[in-house]
Amino acid sequence: MYAVIKTGGKQYRVVAGEKIKVEQIPAEVGAEITLDQVLMVGEGESVKVGAPIVVGATVTAKVIAQGRHAKVSIFKMRRRKHYQKHQGHRQNYTEIQIGEISA
Repeated sequence: MYAVIKTGGKQYRVVAGEKIKVEQIPAEVGAEITLDQVLMVGEGESVKVGAPIVVGATVTAKVIAQGRHAKVSIFKMRRRKHYQKHQGHRQNYTEIQIGEISA
């Protein structure tokens, strides 16, 4: 059984037992969270598609870690104008392990 969930403005296809990194969720490490924005649930040939979400479907997950991604370097330059700008960014993430998918 798999599901397509929406969290942090992005969509993820998840399966029970899978570990994924999503946008930061304010939860403690080890806490159980419920993701209720399920867009689609599929099992074998049967597929339930929501409009926009599947009513009554939830995905439970356990928070494994809170962290930050690798640094993304931004460099802007205008040639012959003596303009250079260096910038860096590290995005926060929450690593979760998918538990049960209920439809």
